[in-house]
Amino acid sequence: MQLPFTEDQFFSVFKAYNESVWPVQMALLGLAVTALCCVFLKGRKADAAIAAILAFLWLWLGAVYHLTFFYPLNTAAMAFGALSITGSMIFVWSGVLYPELRFRPVRGIRAYVGLAFILFSLVVYPAASIYAGHSFPEMPTFGLPCPTAIFTIGVLSFLEPPYPRLPILVPVIWSFVGLQAAFFLGVPQDTALLPAGAWGIWLAVRNSE
Repeated sequence: MQLPFTEDQFFSVFKAYNESVWPVQMALLGLAVTALCCVFLKGRKADAAIAAILAFLWLWLGAVYHLTFFYPLNTAAMAFGALSITGSMIFVWSGVLYPELRFRPVRGIRAYVGLAFILFSLVVYPAASIYAGHSFPEMPTFGLPCPTAIFTIGVLSFLEPPYPRLPILVPVIWSFVGLQAAFFLGVPQDTALLPAGAWGIWLAVRNSE
């Protein structure tokens, strides 16, 4: 597959982004931890807070990363940005304005897989980037598409069924779009998008359990 940019150009976008927005990356990590903590709280305020955080993360990566930093390198970023912002709007609609998303500290396979994806996105993903030879600022940090998609699917594992399937759609779509970075752009940790996307599909199908 021939991409319209080189691997070096791809990582140069990460560098420009990380240097420009620092230290926002730390705030985004703080929001992720806050969302995880809210999973273990009961009530509509906690549910709405999780949905609002997910909405902000997808708005950020759509408007800031895709449309501001990635677009000059690849015009497909316009479509990627629109997809991400659509995902943000879905979380606002179904989790904040008309709350249908209820998060609970579930047990069993959902909890184990969900926590595994969350920890991977926050801890293993950046460690794998460094191991692969891409340290800060030339590395995909949390708040960028792939780790955010993995994190989102992890958090959605804690939804109390039945729940609407639509919020799962955008992170699953991105899981398969972003997978190409693992094979063509030297981002081996993005191979986790494949099981994350497959798990997201499972969540969408088995949402009555």
